[in-house]
Amino acid sequence: MKRFPYYVKLGIIGLGALSMLFPLVITISTSLKLSGAEISWPPTLIPKPVVWKNYLEVWTIVPFLTFLKNSCIITAFNMVGRLFSSLLIGYAFARLRFPGRDALFMVCISTMMLPSVVTLIPTFVLFRMLGWVDTLLPMIVPTYFGSAFLIFLSRQFLSALPMEYDEAARIDGANTLQIWWKIIIPSSVPLIVTILIYSFIWDWNDFMGPLIYLQSHEKYTLALGLRSFMGYISFAWNHLMAGTMIMIIPVLIVFFFAQRYFIEGMTMSGLTGR
Repeated sequence: MKRFPYYVKLGIIGLGALSMLFPLVITISTSLKLSGAEISWPPTLIPKPVVWKNYLEVWTIVPFLTFLKNSCIITAFNMVGRLFSSLLIGYAFARLRFPGRDALFMVCISTMMLPSVVTLIPTFVLFRMLGWVDTLLPMIVPTYFGSAFLIFLSRQFLSALPMEYDEAARIDGANTLQIWWKIIIPSSVPLIVTILIYSFIWDWNDFMGPLIYLQSHEKYTLALGLRSFMGYISFAWNHLMAGTMIMIIPVLIVFFFAQRYFIEGMTMSGLTGR
């Protein structure tokens, strides 16, 4: 079978990349247009004039700073919760020997096959009984009990580390937690960065959780608060897209600077464990 020339492959990849970037380009373009020009025909990709004040007006039209604060609180707490719970549980599954370890791990992994809608109503009823509805707690507390995907990722990564590290530390008198803190954590930088990036992107962009549990406007997150633009300013798409870009920029910055560790962590976690 004849192979495609290099420039043909490069062209196909380039077209695919452009098709994925096009929605982002449209978002940037719309965010810099005058009100009413967003849906003009024929559409224009380069706004004339460029209206930078849309990005300033976003902060005053709705309580955008409050939405930002709530998103930062949820994201920061969840990054800490997912990191320590996943590393601890993954460490136990990867490097400790106890009865029923493999069976328990299979039960944990099997929860990934449950659609989120299956547990949606029971979880909501539980949090309502606890009096947590319309608070940030339903979006924060569950992360401290571990994430099946991140536990699996941690277990696979930590299984690839030599067991001689643990044995040498035990000979020196270290206990299990000391080994985890002083040996495993410093050796797991790619895994730690991967978990932090995954948690940041998931919680920063989460819309369904806040939509279900939050009722007060002052407790909205950025993802949920962006919907408020439609009610406040009657579908002014330029302000909505400006708010969207403000929300997207931190995700792009984080992934751009940490992508090397993210890819390394995902690659090493794919190694077969013991």
